[in-house]
Amino acid sequence: MKMIRNLSITVAATALLAGAAFAQEFTAKIGHLESAAQNRHVHLERVAALVSERTGGAVEFVLFPQAQLGDQRQMNEGIQFGSLEGTVAPAAFLGGFNPVVSILDIPYLLPEDEEMAQALREGPFGQALLDSFSEMGMHAIALWPNGRKHITSNLPIDDLTSYADQKFRVMDSRVLIEQFTALDASAIAIPFGELYTALQTGVIDGQENPLDTIETMKYFEVQENLVISGHGAMEDVVIFSPMWWDTLPEEYQTIIQDAFFEMVPELVANKQAAVDRALEVVTAAGMNVREADPEERAAFRAATFDATSAAYVAQAGDAGQALLDVYLQEYENLTQ
Repeated sequence: MKMIRNLSITVAATALLAGAAFAQEFTAKIGHLESAAQNRHVHLERVAALVSERTGGAVEFVLFPQAQLGDQRQMNEGIQFGSLEGTVAPAAFLGGFNPVVSILDIPYLLPEDEEMAQALREGPFGQALLDSFSEMGMHAIALWPNGRKHITSNLPIDDLTSYADQKFRVMDSRVLIEQFTALDASAIAIPFGELYTALQTGVIDGQENPLDTIETMKYFEVQENLVISGHGAMEDVVIFSPMWWDTLPEEYQTIIQDAFFEMVPELVANKQAAVDRALEVVTAAGMNVREADPEERAAFRAATFDATSAAYVAQAGDAGQALLDVYLQEYENLTQ
């Protein structure tokens, strides 16, 4: 009887310890680059509230906007070293850590139909892209849409032939450079902070950015023409440190992933509202605004897709080719 009683005490103690471990608090510092007033932070606050509510307060996100924890490279390294639990990073800032993510630089990679685009994010393509971060010491759980890029220039951009011989600023990306090369234009990698002056002084003729960035950075003051092309998807990647993520109970991991996915429709709607306001501002400022029709967009994709895909694979290697193959199959399934 004594042995049975001792065994019962041991089982009860083990169960109590397991319950205590499950009930412990898990705090994650999450850093990002945007201000507390911008779309990314506002929706991170909402995700944090959902996660706290659904875990009974066991998981807490502490948010640090506007590069309070360092620039994106420093935050990426913090994720790898385990000194930072999470970040929501623009994909464009991740290519140096994970060349595979540069697939998102390919023009018109994501369909313009938002439901189809989200199906790609959540399907085999999106999951394969997220999984590619594991080899970099990162655990990526979701893609968050953050708008699309459009093109401005001080020279006419009336159709695809207009791009020839113009000079455009791009981020430092082989894929983006090849995008303009395929249109018989030149592409120059210039730091973001120097872009306004480069446009003002005529070092370059034009640039590509989301409409709300064009408005916020006042590029409309030094650019005459704008074509609403929507050619480039601006995606954020939600990343956690495996050192923190792997300590979570599976139930909490699921709750966190679901909360990020649930926020996507609201993210898209709020971003569109910001874009609509920006369009009003730049139009009122006197920019010559033109919207590319479906035929022009299809021609843009056709003119640039093969060349930019080749540049991407040259950069990302076999892993990039494997992801591109997944994408092509999924894209065909969605659009046929």
